[in-house]
Amino acid sequence: MAHQQRSRSRLSRSSDTQDTEDMSRLLAPRLAHFAGVARTEHVTRAAQEMQVPQSTLSRAMVRLEQDLGVELFARHGRTVSLTPAGRTFLTSVERALAEIGRAAEEVRADADPATGKVAFGFLHTMGAETVPGLLHAFRADHPRIRFSLVQNYGEAMLERLRAGELDLCLTSPVPDAPDLVARRLDEQKLRLVVPVDHRLAGRRRIRLAEAADETFVTLEPGYGLRRITDDLCTQAGFKPRIAFEGEEAETLRGLVAAGLGVALLPPPAFPRPGVVELTVTAPRAAREIGVAWLAGHPDTPPVAAFKKFLLSKRGTLLPA
Repeated sequence: MAHQQRSRSRLSRSSDTQDTEDMSRLLAPRLAHFAGVARTEHVTRAAQEMQVPQSTLSRAMVRLEQDLGVELFARHGRTVSLTPAGRTFLTSVERALAEIGRAAEEVRADADPATGKVAFGFLHTMGAETVPGLLHAFRADHPRIRFSLVQNYGEAMLERLRAGELDLCLTSPVPDAPDLVARRLDEQKLRLVVPVDHRLAGRRRIRLAEAADETFVTLEPGYGLRRITDDLCTQAGFKPRIAFEGEEAETLRGLVAAGLGVALLPPPAFPRPGVVELTVTAPRAAREIGVAWLAGHPDTPPVAAFKKFLLSKRGTLLPA
């Protein structure tokens, strides 16, 4: 009964999250030692196998029991055996050690120079043609490197960079932030897309101010292309009347084809029927495309190789 009371007293702190974290940090270095002693049921033999002094291992087991407030071993001379509490503890310890082993193997595999992984983000408009072409060219020299691909708008990808979920991303506008490193790779001209039966459809070029009275379809606020659209319209002397907001450029092109408005968009990967794409002569309508990564974040070999490859594409990332 005294032993049970002592156990409850020592372990009652575990209901508090911070105390549980403190206990985990305290116990973690001793778990492999505990598992070794439990497996051999002999402190001397376990010390030899783990190449630690027997006295150090014995003291570690005593401290472990003291910290837990539970006796894990029954001592029988030079041998030991697990108590019921020890057997319960061992089951969870072995599971935890196995999970740590799997995690270690995973991160080693992801960092392997030949077969590692790159978490790469890019804009939706880069997904149909540009990124597949880049990956095809890169894997000619690195055929076994794996990729985790994420398509999203610029701000969302930068958030994932900061969270450590992405290694690199292609984005626009090119970010300027102290915690990020960004390099301009190329520039992409934007066109005014109008329905095929629109009053301006017979033109090849247009000043954006000539579309001041048009209804626009755009990406939602927060998207880089939406910010560029708003800025260009402001430079042209008007605020666009927006009828529809979407999340993907090709959806906007479909809305234009349906006669629901006009849009400022990058060139399509493939010609879209039902629309005419006009060159904007004023103001200069273009967006910069760049690659970004987290400042001070060490690169694994596969990430370093792909970053070097992307930087070699300055000025040639997009079709002329």
